[in-house]
Amino acid sequence: MRCLLFLSLLWLCLPSWAGHAYAQFGDIKYPSKFRNFDYVNPLAPKGGELVLVSPSRLSSFDKYNPFTLKGNAAPGLAGLVFETLLTGTFDEPNTAYGLLAEDVSLAADKRSVTFRLRSEARFHNGDSVLADDVKHSFDKLTSKEAAPQFRTLYSEVLGIKVLDARTVRFDFSRVNPELPLILGNLPIFSRKWGLNDGVAKPFDKIVTDLPIGSGPYKVGRVVFGRDISYDRDPNYWGSDLNVRRGQYNFDRITYRLYKDNTAQLEGFKAGEFDLIQSFIAREWARAYTGKAFKTGQLVKRELQHGNAGDFQGFLFNTRLPKFQDVRVRQAIGLAMDFEWMNRQLFYNAYRRVRGYFVASDFEATELPDADELTLLTPLRHQLSPRVFDAVVPLPPHTEIDPAKARPCAIIYVRPKLC
Repeated sequence: MRCLLFLSLLWLCLPSWAGHAYAQFGDIKYPSKFRNFDYVNPLAPKGGELVLVSPSRLSSFDKYNPFTLKGNAAPGLAGLVFETLLTGTFDEPNTAYGLLAEDVSLAADKRSVTFRLRSEARFHNGDSVLADDVKHSFDKLTSKEAAPQFRTLYSEVLGIKVLDARTVRFDFSRVNPELPLILGNLPIFSRKWGLNDGVAKPFDKIVTDLPIGSGPYKVGRVVFGRDISYDRDPNYWGSDLNVRRGQYNFDRITYRLYKDNTAQLEGFKAGEFDLIQSFIAREWARAYTGKAFKTGQLVKRELQHGNAGDFQGFLFNTRLPKFQDVRVRQAIGLAMDFEWMNRQLFYNAYRRVRGYFVASDFEATELPDADELTLLTPLRHQLSPRVFDAVVPLPPHTEIDPAKARPCAIIYVRPKLC
């Protein structure tokens, strides 16, 4: 009996998840010793420069700290200079692999997660990335000196404990399968960032101090407020890491900022930067035209992808009595002349979608499959029969082929990058 009790207690102490990756839904594509992600070329050449514009509407910047509320941080910092404990992939949802951390362990009761850092991980100043740096980063981001969204993001974390020089544990207030991913995406920076003669500045006073991160790039040439370049670190610690192999190949990545969209468009046509992505149908149809496009000096192309995309639409608050009758919602759908709007306002650039999960495995394009029926059948008495025998309807004249209902990333590239 004592032996049985001991084994039971031992089982409760063991992690229910430990390994090189964490998956919220349990499936991991790549084994622990994988060489590189399938979608990268591990032999891609290194060199050259890529010139971009800010992916947001940012027209200037005044700081190098992207984690505080006041001011505008330079574009590119978060993805190029700072790194996280885990990193996601482009071919798996809700799965992340070890980056700064070589191991992630979820406790048996799912109320804590432990990360063990790689011994080779280094900041740009040569210092090792240690558990104290992880705790320092978490403490600063959850303090009132940082932007408030971080406190909201980590609100279900009770605390962080340093177990040894390279091991940290986060304790949760409740079971949440997404929390290990959220914490795996915690940006890590050095405790020495913001030190001045050995005295640490308040985090919200770290403004123009150059970041001390661990990423593949360092801040390079800067025209403060207008342009910023990032130079690839030749001593980057993770250059041969499987989650990094074949990536970050440009020697320099430069962001150029413009005061308005018109100046940015003309700058692109003049060859001041290499690539731009458009999200406005009118611009796509009417602005990106001219001699440079006709001669092929500039390339305008729609690139199909299989990612779940954004969409625009009207959402019904079904808690209101007037929307609880499905016939009312159907009538509104029939009354909206999508074809006219698409033709007259959106240059035929849009497509009808079926629900919230566009172009993902969760999009309702067919009847429920076997796995879905397993979940739905016990709830059959609460659901409409049409859930089981009818595809999500659209007005008859707008039916689309689900195989073609993929969203588009509209991208322009200069020929030298094709």
